[in-house]
Amino acid sequence: MQLGIGAWHRYMQSQDPELLAELIHPEAVFHSPVVHTPQQGREIVLKYLMAAGDVLGNETFRYVREVVDGPEVVLEFVAELDGIKINGIDMIRFDMEGRIIDFKVMVRPLKAINKVWEMMGAQLQKTSA
Repeated sequence: MQLGIGAWHRYMQSQDPELLAELIHPEAVFHSPVVHTPQQGREIVLKYLMAAGDVLGNETFRYVREVVDGPEVVLEFVAELDGIKINGIDMIRFDMEGRIIDFKVMVRPLKAINKVWEMMGAQLQKTSA
């Protein structure tokens, strides 16, 4: 699945919403660390991933580990928000065309998840207005 992970890294470098939209399968599912139900469909997955990019995508964000097993990819990341160190993983499953079909985010520690919840909520409210 080098096609998919390569496209994901290109998106992370460019933050180009059109590139991201092309990368997401129409029936993709997003699993948020703070929302209880999976979010389904390209439009909502795009909304969550763009908001996450706005919240976490500062100069401190970087991937520190990558594990690839066929269509499954786990990317460990670190970042800092308001002085809080965040450690998390993006678990991504790609289809045969290299499009994202499932995206799950996990974040630790609790202080970090609370900060992400606060800032993601504000960002999603802003984009919904």
